Amino acid sequence: MANPFVSVINLGCRVNRVESDRMERDLSQAGFALVDPDDAELIVINTCAVTGEAEAKTRKAVRHALGRAREPLVVATGCAASLHPEALRDLSDRVAVVPSKVEVVSRALKLLGLEESARGDCEPCEPAFRQARVGVKVQDGCNNRCTYCIVWKARGPERSVPVDAVLEQVRDVEEAGLPEVVLTGVNLGAYDGSSTNDEHVEIDELLGIILRETTIPQIRLSSIEPMDVSDRLIDRIAESQGRIAPFLHLPVQSGCTATLERMGRPYRAEEFEDLCDRIRRRVPSVALSCDIIVGFPGETDEEFEASLGLCERVGFSRMHVFRYSARPGTPAATMPDQVPPEIMAERSQRMRELAERMARIDAQSRCGTCERAVIEQGRRGTLASFHRVEVDGLDREGIEAPALVDVAIMDVNASGLVKAELVRRSVLDNAPVASKGD
Repeated sequence: MANPFVSVINLGCRVNRVESDRMERDLSQAGFALVDPDDAELIVINTCAVTGEAEAKTRKAVRHALGRAREPLVVATGCAASLHPEALRDLSDRVAVVPSKVEVVSRALKLLGLEESARGDCEPCEPAFRQARVGVKVQDGCNNRCTYCIVWKARGPERSVPVDAVLEQVRDVEEAGLPEVVLTGVNLGAYDGSSTNDEHVEIDELLGIILRETTIPQIRLSSIEPMDVSDRLIDRIAESQGRIAPFLHLPVQSGCTATLERMGRPYRAEEFEDLCDRIRRRVPSVALSCDIIVGFPGETDEEFEASLGLCERVGFSRMHVFRYSARPGTPAATMPDQVPPEIMAERSQRMRELAERMARIDAQSRCGTCERAVIEQGRRGTLASFHRVEVDGLDREGIEAPALVDVAIMDVNASGLVKAELVRRSVLDNAPVASKGD
């Protein structure tokens, strides 16, 4: 029997991206052929519901998939499918809602008339990693109750992937010859995995185990809540000799203590600044990025200026700026003093202008230094500090993507792309350098 054609469309966060990549590999192993959406007879959409806008994009994506030329079946999974399944089912009788992502493969087979036992009728495809930097999901769910957030309802309580299962995923990436794993989770810093030796392995301990038990060249943390960044974690990064990328994404959400209190965030603005100072003292080359919300209910001009000021003092290398979006069922949605859209738009513009300026300042501050870079395609890649980079000299040494290299940072162009020269293939990368005759 011919391999059925499937396409996976991802919406939303980094965790969704990792889960979508995993679904693609699982579908390949089950005998599906991954194709463009226009050629698919079944489309899987990994949905998002973090904001009202994200949920609207989910419905639009489902309608667009239904309108493809082959009139495919559509499997909706993920957060929006978990929160509001009927809204997606009502779009068409060709939509199947599967909130649990682990059930997507078996449901896809049944929708196409292929029972689990019939997998052998299709030749399994060889699952492959599509990126040089591969996400590894180690945690899901959240026990926090930020007043603006609906994700905890969609994702459920915190739970962690056992240490041995994490190591298995990392070794798969290692054996594929890829240079970087990105540890991801809905609340990554809450990792509390079990192992045969320690029933309570925390995130800094997990990093130590990966460093000790694998030879993966570089590990990156995707996003970690400020209250979960311990001195032990900072020390683990500092002492890793470059194997843990010196980069932390800290979702500060506001730089004003009064706003943070209304958000239900368990830290003060000055505590966050102190944390950033401690990180930089211990890891001088670190790049810090953040999520920031503007226009939260009750945010005054003075509170916004305080938030803007904190961001400028910290000097983030990148910022994800969000206008507050009310989510029905959250405490913030019914708070008084909702900020008018036109004020949110103006504050968002100012925050984004600051973000662009700080990103360039951070990149330029690295000129004249050396840094590791993951080469992902051609001469393009990602620095350990997470800036995008273009590297000259790879052809001279016969280095092709994917690879981990040491580069000398020379300049930053008008669009913020870092220009660098090859120094050598990184000592962390054991892959051989291809000869020019290969």
